[in-house]
Amino acid sequence: MKKFDFKINGNSYSVHIKEMEDEIATLEVNGTEYVVEVHHEMKRPLKTPKLVREKVVSPPGEGQIKKTASLGGFPVFAPLPGNILQLKVREGDTVKKGDELLVLEAMKMENHVLADEAGTVKDIRVKAGDSVLQNDILMSIG
Repeated sequence: MKKFDFKINGNSYSVHIKEMEDEIATLEVNGTEYVVEVHHEMKRPLKTPKLVREKVVSPPGEGQIKKTASLGGFPVFAPLPGNILQLKVREGDTVKKGDELLVLEAMKMENHVLADEAGTVKDIRVKAGDSVLQNDILMSIG
């Protein structure tokens, strides 16, 4: 019928099930034949547990992007954690929407951070070589 190889406490056993009738089985273990009684446990069908959670209530305004007029203008956030490679503007420079503000190295790639708003660069909080985390304020445009 079926053949199995077992290793028990470092000893190898070759088990061949020759025949099975009701609860009596004829086995050959390493060449020696045995007649054994087999006891079956009744398996109960398993039910998949249901995960019960309370509804998550988000604080008001969470998940919404808001532009706030802080630092005398609109903040420019770091899109990824990384290192500032090069600043392309100085405080007092006038920029248009889409102008390049700085180069940020993140994940071994150069990322060009662009202006989301037109205006004047009010406050620069980073310099070349600085490490920043995601969503750190890099500068503000007013």
